[in-house]
Parts: sequence; structure tokens; C-alpha cells
Amino acid sequence: MKVTVTGGTGLIGRGLVRALRARGDEVTALSRNPERAREELGVPVHAWRPLDEPAPAAALEGRDAVVHLAGESVAQRWTDASRRAIRDTRETGTRNLVAGLRAAGPRPDVLVSASAVGYYGGHGDEVVDEATGPGAGFLAEVCVAWEREASAAAELGMRVVNVRTGVVLDKDGGALPKMLPPFRAGVGGPVAGGGQYLPWIHAGDLVRVYLAALDGPDWSGAVNGTAPEPVTNREFSRRLGRVLHRPAVVPVPAAALRLLYGDMAEMVTEGQRAVPRRPLELGFAFDHADLDAALRDVLA
Repeated sequence: MKVTVTGGTGLIGRGLVRALRARGDEVTALSRNPERAREELGVPVHAWRPLDEPAPAAALEGRDAVVHLAGESVAQRWTDASRRAIRDTRETGTRNLVAGLRAAGPRPDVLVSASAVGYYGGHGDEVVDEATGPGAGFLAEVCVAWEREASAAAELGMRVVNVRTGVVLDKDGGALPKMLPPFRAGVGGPVAGGGQYLPWIHAGDLVRVYLAALDGPDWSGAVNGTAPEPVTNREFSRRLGRVLHRPAVVPVPAAALRLLYGDMAEMVTEGQRAVPRRPLELGFAFDHADLDAALRDVLA
């Protein structure tokens, strides 16, 4: 398979490019920094400024599929400028990717685009799956716009999959490395009361979800990139402490998070009890469905 990847130097992008190359696929990347991407990924890279121009048709035509992972990190304090960057890199960037696909010939058959469980907003203890409608709030609005732009590729005759990702467990990036220092020091614990759900997924399983979405003709529309059993923040803290052989009883008040991160704290204080109904219906088997085993594997 010939695959073009955007956002290849990010946490999931690096793992996906490795997995594609390991199974013999031909990978090309699009990047704002082609020299860095070429050095990190070891694949051909085309320069692309996603906010300013359509994706280069030369990097898309004759390919079998595109995986779109590019976007400004949401894990930062939300200022007016960062909010614009978070939204624009997803909405405008995806629109410009589809514009490039429209100009490409022959164009790819498949677009697999990242999204997030933030699409659902806050639902408390309610189980949410891919049939649940969008919620309210900044992240939900961003995800709705993001998926709308990606889904426009269906008008070009392409199969489109939007992977709504949860909290990715990986030792080299994402949320987990930020959690580890206090837990290893014995001062970790539940955040904002701990009752909110945390829809987690092992990074290796998320890469496999992307591969399945590329390969499976029945994969289309929204799919949740989360493990089958989400847990509360309190339970996650308890299990992380157990794996690290450390106590996990020091609570972190919601007010402290808001003081540090402003509105971005809602990512932690409002979770989603999201389950991967569609991947399971399509026969996807998780390698790391148990949280304790997933944490042990990541931290080995």
C-alpha cells in the first residue's frame, strides 16, 4: 500500500510510520518542516503549510490512502491565540488537505483522519459510543468542525474514517509522562475528585486501529480509538500507583488545575465514558484491553 501521512513526527505518527514500513508499505509524509521530518522518519517528505495552501497534489496522486494526524497540541494553556491555532490547524488544515485531494489524479481511495473523544463533551457516567451526538464546549466544537472538513472527502468518492482518540498511553509522549513524576515521588492521586471517566488506549492499539481503518473496506465514519473498559480518574490513579508500587492517595483539586491551565483543565475535569462499539463490531481485537497490563507494558 502507498500511504501519505500528515503529522508523522507526532506521537501516533511516529508509531504509525514505523508500523507501515515494517509491513512493507511505501510511506510519504507531509510536513511544515521537511528536513526534520525526513531525518526523524526516514521517508520521502513533501513541504506543506497547511494553514496557507492546499496540500501538494504531487504527494497525493497515485497513493492508495492518506492518514491525517496534523494539528496543534491541545495540551497547553488555552489563550485566545492557542485556541485559534488548535481550531485552525484542524479545520483549515483539513480543508486544505481535501483541496489537495480534489486536485490529485488519480486520487487515493481512503482518508483516515484523527479526531478526539472531546467530540462528546461532558457526559458524566453515561456510556457514549459513535452513535452519540456532539456535546458542547470548545473541544466538541473543534472536533465537529474537524470531522466535517474530513468528511468532505467522501464527496470525492473516498472512504473516510474519523478516529476519535482517547488518552493515549505511551512512555515517550502524551499524558502519561507528565503523570509519572508525582506518582513516582509518592504524591500522585486522583484529580478533581476522581469521579470523571478517562477513556484510555495503549499507543500500540491505537496504531493498530489506524491500520485496520486503512485496510478494512467496512471501516467508515466515526470510530472510537479507546480501550473497551474506560475507568474513572480515581481508578486510573489507583492502578498506576499499584504498577509503580507507590501510594496514590494525594488528591489534586480542580481549582488547582484551573489555576495552572485555565480552561484547558476541562480536558481532565470532564471525562468521557467512551467505548469503541464500532471497532468491536468490525472484529477489532485489542492487544491491551486490561489497564494494569497496558501500564506494565508501557512502563517496562
